[in-house]
Amino acid sequence: MIKYNAEALGREMQWLGQVIDARMKLYWGQPAHCTNIEELNPPSFPNDRSVYKQIVSHYQMNFAERVILAMALAPHMQPHLLDVFFIKNADYDRGFTEFGGIKGVNHGGFIPTGETVAFILAGNDLEKRFRLLNIFGEDHFFRKFNILNIVHPQSQEPFLSGVLTISSEYLNFFTSGESHKPDYSINFPARRLTTNLDWTDLVLEERVLEEVSEICDWIAFGDKLLNEWEMKKKIKPGFRTLFYGPPGTGKTLTASLLGKSAGLDVYRIDLSMVVSKFIGETEKNLANIFDQAENKNWILFFDEADALFGKRTQASSSNDRHANQEISYLLQRVEDFPGVVILATNLKANLDDAFSRRFQSMIYFPIPGPAQRRRLWEQSFPNTTVFESKLNLEEIARKYEMAGGAIINVSRYSALRALKRGDKTILSEDIMMGIRKEFGKDGKTIPA
Repeated sequence: MIKYNAEALGREMQWLGQVIDARMKLYWGQPAHCTNIEELNPPSFPNDRSVYKQIVSHYQMNFAERVILAMALAPHMQPHLLDVFFIKNADYDRGFTEFGGIKGVNHGGFIPTGETVAFILAGNDLEKRFRLLNIFGEDHFFRKFNILNIVHPQSQEPFLSGVLTISSEYLNFFTSGESHKPDYSINFPARRLTTNLDWTDLVLEERVLEEVSEICDWIAFGDKLLNEWEMKKKIKPGFRTLFYGPPGTGKTLTASLLGKSAGLDVYRIDLSMVVSKFIGETEKNLANIFDQAENKNWILFFDEADALFGKRTQASSSNDRHANQEISYLLQRVEDFPGVVILATNLKANLDDAFSRRFQSMIYFPIPGPAQRRRLWEQSFPNTTVFESKLNLEEIARKYEMAGGAIINVSRYSALRALKRGDKTILSEDIMMGIRKEFGKDGKTIPA
């Protein structure tokens, strides 16, 4: 795939070089091989298996769109093609304003802006320049599907002065042919959830598993329901669900397994980096997440969601009004997201009531019963360990009400004690000490 991509992009860059050369000659009134740059047909793709060919063909890109896409890729592919724009205006001892562009901090080449594209495609033709603005509009596929955009460091500056930027996702597609996994950052405060476990390792009541299977059904058949059965006229795309219940009952593992079984990426949103005390910042941070997730077929997992989706208050102050505005914004983005959104909370009562109307399901994850706890105890220890003869896991499971996460903590403690002793035997006294530690976290005690 890398070979196919390199060959296709090599031809595209060669064509872009010809377009730039022709524009320069026509602009300065020098002899050129054409009277209009649109006479320079872009490369065709006979028997081409590259990702670039697939994207260009899928969107049926016209001449202008091909030039814009090639310009966005040039600094990453063949930056020397843009060196011609470094020419100085001898009258003012500076670059030509009509070329636009900036010089990077570390990148020694020319970085094109919207103005650079306008110069190549429109020259001094104002009508063409005005029509060009539509390509950078919100409804155009470049922006709608996060292919490329014009990025503005200063909002008050002219629109076309923004840097022409290819998204990391599509840059990765066009080079390696693989989907880009965004890195955790202030612009994308989310981490990808993965697990080595399978559905057989998830211990839940049958009722809960049946409700979870509804999400699996949507992931498998939702697209067919919307399109082939034409339900998109009646229902919104996407699936919204609430997981609620005590900590350690399997909410996060369930979200991970939904992604793993369907081959979808699951991103856990770091709410500590999303929520801001500054007006407008929370909405901005969330917009970054939803904008990048749009059309990616990701599962978004908001853990401890009541920190962000809490109940609205009476608007008695500007802070209250702003908090209510944030929740309204979130409700709308969650409702409009075409993928799966999972909100998880320990306390359902803390969530705003308006959310319940927007959920397709609300699944309660209870503390496991004695039978489930017995299974959790048995699964939590390595196969290489043995239990001392007086250890009765069935009695422990019946007597001590604990979630799966707490049981894992006890097994970890007990196994470490065994390793420290230099044997593989799990002792009853170590398990009881581990249980006391877990109960102590909640201020509870058990008899010695």
